[in-house]
Amino acid sequence: MSLHEITLTVNSAVHRGLVPARLSLVDFLREGLLLTGTHAGCEHGVCGACSILLDGVPMRSCLLFAVQADGCAITTVEGLAPGPEGLSVLQDSFWETHALQCGFCTPGMLIAAQALLQSTLTPSDEEIREAIGGNLCRCTGYKQIVDAVKLAADRLRGSNRAEGGVQP
Repeated sequence: MSLHEITLTVNSAVHRGLVPARLSLVDFLREGLLLTGTHAGCEHGVCGACSILLDGVPMRSCLLFAVQADGCAITTVEGLAPGPEGLSVLQDSFWETHALQCGFCTPGMLIAAQALLQSTLTPSDEEIREAIGGNLCRCTGYKQIVDAVKLAADRLRGSNRAEGGVQP
């Protein structure tokens, strides 16, 4: 089996590795980089648990080979927090509104919501539902997730007025 050298920027850190051509990106992130927040769910791109931001665009990491991401910037759920001891405004909003129960879908929901809030801080309920629509949740019924995204948007709008900008 031949190995291919790849270089990725993951959560602002550069990583190099030798990978087989058919290694999925989710497996590289979880097993190669030990970033286990990105969940391997259905492995068919249906559930959204493996979602990451690839050059700022939400993608299913189970549908990509690691070699396809060579040279790209990736943000995983671990990269959303401002530091190892804190939560982003979006993550804190999920916690406060109880937008997670078992937590399996949460990384994908956070990634989808992050992408939405990067493009608008005034999302409608319909826009939020559309943004998270590709992520399956079996526990919350989605209402709390929509509420969390709305709360994060409200907080970010307030932070932007007061401080000149805060990351979702």
